[in-house]
Amino acid sequence: GALRTRALTEADMEEIAGSFVTACRLAAEAGFDAVEIHMGHGYLLSQFLSPLGNRRSDRHGGPIENRMRFPVEVLRRVVAAVGDRLAVLVKLNLEDGARGGLVVEEAATVAAALQAAGAHGLVLTGGFTPHSPMYLFRGESPAPAMRRTEKSAWNRFLLRIGERTAFRSLPFAELYFLEQARRIRAAVSLPLGLLGGIRSAGNVAQAMREGFDFVVLGRPLLAEPDFVRRIAADPAARSKCTNCNQCVAEFARPGGVRCVLNPENDPALNLRAAG
Repeated sequence: GALRTRALTEADMEEIAGSFVTACRLAAEAGFDAVEIHMGHGYLLSQFLSPLGNRRSDRHGGPIENRMRFPVEVLRRVVAAVGDRLAVLVKLNLEDGARGGLVVEEAATVAAALQAAGAHGLVLTGGFTPHSPMYLFRGESPAPAMRRTEKSAWNRFLLRIGERTAFRSLPFAELYFLEQARRIRAAVSLPLGLLGGIRSAGNVAQAMREGFDFVVLGRPLLAEPDFVRRIAADPAARSKCTNCNQCVAEFARPGGVRCVLNPENDPALNLRAAG
């Protein structure tokens, strides 16, 4: 049962769209400055956009104009509900990075529709779990480290298979989504965030020269939480991140995610109530 999927009904979609709106209203009431609607990485809205997940034959399947119908409607409702109180961003795959998946030409069509629906900005990403997770990460596969921290024998078995398939190491290059992201930059005028392989102040400067409005950092901030300050102070600053991706396995540790180049986190901090 857990491995089976079914097509959502129109009633299901109506309920889910309402849940997105409710969640974003709660974020606004809690005082957040922005929300991000996730349309990448194989999550629900990404499954509508991607032929890897969308096998429908109704008005939500087939050409990209149909596949994007529900994701765009979710965004439209969220913007109508909270767009005057906080920024509404969308994380969008440039490509799925797997045969038969979303490609950048389709992503440009989706980006234009999201702009028309009122998105305040897009975060450009890639990769479709479970088909191509390393398309997002690049660098060394985290699967061996994940097996060491995984408690489930079944999941350890799946990770061993994944080391030879979806979780194979992929060469790392700085700014590895730049070429595809340029296609989106040419297609829309709304703010765009460049993600992927930003490892230096020079990378950030290039992104700004290329017409992007902001950059998105993940692993470099795990390695050095003060990395943004370092970039601001030193145009030659570089991240110490080695793209080993072992941080992915650290999610399962009691102390929470960390860069393995740093000391372990204090587990007691995770027991402290927020605020």
